[in-house]
Amino acid sequence: MENRAFPSQLASPPPPTPADPGRPSERAVLDRPVAVAPPRALRARRRRPAVLALSVALIAAGGLGGAALYSATGERVAVLALARDVPAGQQLTAADLTVARIAGDPALHPLDGADLDRAVGMRATNDLKRGSLLTKADVIDKLIVRPGQQIVGVAAKRTQLPATALKPGRQVIVVSTPDSTQGGDTAPRSQTFTATVVTVGGADTDGTVVVDMAVDEADGPRLAETVAGGKFQVILASTSQRSGG
Repeated sequence: MENRAFPSQLASPPPPTPADPGRPSERAVLDRPVAVAPPRALRARRRRPAVLALSVALIAAGGLGGAALYSATGERVAVLALARDVPAGQQLTAADLTVARIAGDPALHPLDGADLDRAVGMRATNDLKRGSLLTKADVIDKLIVRPGQQIVGVAAKRTQLPATALKPGRQVIVVSTPDSTQGGDTAPRSQTFTATVVTVGGADTDGTVVVDMAVDEADGPRLAETVAGGKFQVILASTSQRSGG
């Protein structure tokens, strides 16, 4: 009887592959702990305290900034204000003034409330309106009209006045400008008058402004005659003339 050899149906396992020294074994890979990301809800809980702390810090910083801004702009100071209307040139009385408290503003320069006694007796350099703040430019402490002087009302057009606004206490020179077409000995000569501005009225519809000027008694009638003729010019006195030099 012939013996035949049949291959075994069960294949023998392949020989083990030599391990790569630079590569971890399969067992090591399986035994290594795997990092698992925490659930989304847990991450949100971890971030929430930090977000809350940041929000609290921002709110606190905003509150401190608002407090600093309020203390800088909301500080009240005592200043002088007008309790009633005062015309230009009139002396101020205690009844004309009041002490008001306003928020400090670098753009405003009113007189301090502590200067009330010093402001009484000063003269208004222009028409002062009730409720307005009193500034240094609104008053003058010099006696504008001296003994032996007269006040002459000078009605002048814009072209007869300097561009610089006239204020009470300002010294000016009124120069007569006679008609130059008249020749010979009969031609009127130009005259000059040194005067001090007392009051500046408001402009009329045609632009005419009446300025009260103080002049010496000897010049009063002649200045009035010159002004009545309408031919004159008002110029500002020089520094030496204003100082009496």
